[in-house]
Amino acid sequence: MSPITLLPFIVLIGAMFLMTRSAKKKQQAAAAMRNEMQPGTGVRTIGGMYATVKEIGDETVLLEVAPGVHAVYAKNAIGAVLSDEEYNRIVHGDTEEQLPAVPDDASSLTESTEAAEADAAVAEDAKIDLGKKDEAEDAAAPKDGKDGKADGGADTK
Repeated sequence: MSPITLLPFIVLIGAMFLMTRSAKKKQQAAAAMRNEMQPGTGVRTIGGMYATVKEIGDETVLLEVAPGVHAVYAKNAIGAVLSDEEYNRIVHGDTEEQLPAVPDDASSLTESTEAAEADAAVAEDAKIDLGKKDEAEDAAAPKDGKDGKADGGADTK
């Protein structure tokens, strides 16, 4: 056989070797991670449940999934061993840094306070009076061009 005919087979065997090698490295890393587990460590199972390790056996792990609730899992069912900070952040919602307070309205996010105060002052000065005139102004203004007397009223005594 010629070397050109064997080339596809050689490439295929090389690709299979590289794929199995990377898979073996991932398995070894997962086994090392599972061996890191100690009682009191927070873990995430492959099903996505968070729990605390209570006891470790040869092939099994006793997990406390809620206070007073224990379950036995296979070691292979542990998806990740979490650091204490990460476990507390996910399970208890603990955060080390203080998150900024969210304002009640969006106006503080779009304008500075000085600009908002200036706009409010301009708007207050430019208000239009849509109410009725004062009664004093009504009494002073003559109706129908007369001197304010009703029809038929005369100055007779």
